[in-house]
Amino acid sequence: MRIPFPVHIPILRVTGFALALFLVQVYQGTSTLFALCSFVFIVIAGVTFNLAGGLSRPSGAYVFFYSTLAVIFGLFWKAVLGEPADSNLVQPILTMQVYVGSITAMLIAVAISRKLTFRRPLLANLVTDANMQNAAVGCTVTGIAIFGAMQFVEIQQGGILSALSQINRFLPMALILGVIYELRRTGGRSSVNLIVLISGGTIFGLGLMGFSKEGIFMPLACWMVAAGSQGYRLSRIQFVGLIFGLFLAVHYLVPYAQYGRNFFEPTFAGRVRVSAELLSDLEGTRTKYEESSEDYYSRQIQGYFNKSQGFLDRLQMISPDDGLHDVTERRGPIGPAPVIMGFGNLIPRFLWPGKPTVNFGNFYAHEMGGLAADDTTTGVSFSPSGEAFHIGRWIGIFFWAPLLWIMLFVLFDSLCGDTRTSPWGLLMCAFFAHIAPEGGLGATIYAMGYVAFGLVAAAYAAAYVMPILGTLFKGPSRTEVRRNVLVHGVSRRSRPVPQQGIGQ
Repeated sequence: MRIPFPVHIPILRVTGFALALFLVQVYQGTSTLFALCSFVFIVIAGVTFNLAGGLSRPSGAYVFFYSTLAVIFGLFWKAVLGEPADSNLVQPILTMQVYVGSITAMLIAVAISRKLTFRRPLLANLVTDANMQNAAVGCTVTGIAIFGAMQFVEIQQGGILSALSQINRFLPMALILGVIYELRRTGGRSSVNLIVLISGGTIFGLGLMGFSKEGIFMPLACWMVAAGSQGYRLSRIQFVGLIFGLFLAVHYLVPYAQYGRNFFEPTFAGRVRVSAELLSDLEGTRTKYEESSEDYYSRQIQGYFNKSQGFLDRLQMISPDDGLHDVTERRGPIGPAPVIMGFGNLIPRFLWPGKPTVNFGNFYAHEMGGLAADDTTTGVSFSPSGEAFHIGRWIGIFFWAPLLWIMLFVLFDSLCGDTRTSPWGLLMCAFFAHIAPEGGLGATIYAMGYVAFGLVAAAYAAAYVMPILGTLFKGPSRTEVRRNVLVHGVSRRSRPVPQQGIGQ
C-alpha cells in the first residue's frame, strides 16, 4: 500500500461522497437545509483543495486539514453513529452556513494567492542530496542541545532561549530530512535510519513528558508526509504495525496526555516522575481520564456526539464553533481586537517589554460559560471560521479570514514551493495539520511571524551550518543518494555486466 499523498482528487468522487452523506443525513432525520449545506461545503472544499495544488503546496495542506478535521470528519462520524447531523447543536443552520461561507472565502483566497505567489520558491535547492545526511545530523544535535539548555538554564521572557524556543523547528526538520535521505539512498527500500529514530524518539519523548498530543503524533505526521511525498509503499506487515501503533496511541496515549495535564510540575525531573507513574498503568490512567471527562464533555463547548467518542471528539470543531456562534448571536461580535493583538504579539519582548498576553481561546470559553470564573489557563480550540464569525459576523468571514489566508498562502507557497521536492514544505504540512482545524485566526497570524521566521532560520541553518556540524559529529558522508528515485512499484534492475569486446 502506497502512503496517500493526494495532489488532486477527482471532483466526481468528491461529489459522490457528498451526495451519499446528504442522503444518509436526510434518512437519519437531519434537516434538509443542514444536509444541503454539508453537501455544498464538501464539494467546494474539494474544488479548493485541487485549485491549491493538493498536498503539493502548503496552502493545499491547510485546506485539506481545515476541511477534514474541522468539519467533514465530524459529519461523517455522526452518520456512522446513526445520529442526526444537526443534533446537539444550538445554532445548527447558522453553523453550517458559516462553514459554507468560510470555504467559499477560502476558495477565493486560494485563487488570489496563486496569482501572487512567486514562481521560484525562495528556499528552493538549499539542501542538496550530497549534504542532506549531515544536515539531518546537525539538526538533530542542535534540537537536542536547545532542549537541554532550556531545562537547566532559567528562561527569561525576551531572552535568547525564549526566542530560540519560539523558532526551534530543528528536530522535526531532522526527521523529515532523515526520511527523505534514507528513501533516496536505498531507492525506496527503507525510510528509517538512526537519525530518524533519534529525532523522532526525542520528539515523542518530549511529547510524553509534556503531556502534548501534538508532540506524541508529530513524529508520525512528519514521517508520513515525508514518506508519502516520495511515494513510499508500505508492506503488509508495516501497514498492520502502523494501524496497531495508531490504536495504542489513540486508546492509551491520548487519555494519558489529557489526564496528565492535571499534574503540573515545574521541573524536568518532576515531569519525568509523573510521566513514569502514569505510563506504568496506562489502563488505570485511561479509566481515570474517562471518569474525569464526563463533566468536561457535558459543558456547552463539547458534546456533538450523544456519547463521548474519546479522541474522535477532538477531530471536529463543529460543537465548539456552534457554541461560539450562539454567543455571537446573543451578544454580538467582539470586533477586530484579536486580529490586531495577534499582530502585536509578533513584536519581540525585547522591543515591547510589557507586551500583554491574552489567551483568546480561554476568553471565548468564558463568554460561553464553559469554564470556572477563576480559570485563566485552560485553552479551548476553535476553528478559523468560528473565530472569524465571532470577530465580525459575515465581515469576519468574507474580509478578515480571507485576507489572512491570502497572506498565509502567498508567504508559505512562495517560501516552500512544491512539497514533493521541498522538506520545508513538508514541515509546514505537518504543522498545518494542527493549526488549520483548531488554531483559529490567531494561529494563522502566529504562523506568518514566528513559524515563518523559524522555518527560514532552520532552512538556512540546515543548508549552511548543520552540514558542518554534522560532519564534525559523524565525519564526511561517503554515500551517494539517488535523487527522485523511487518507489513506484518497479523493481530496480541489476547493473549490466561490462562486455569484454574488441579493444578492451
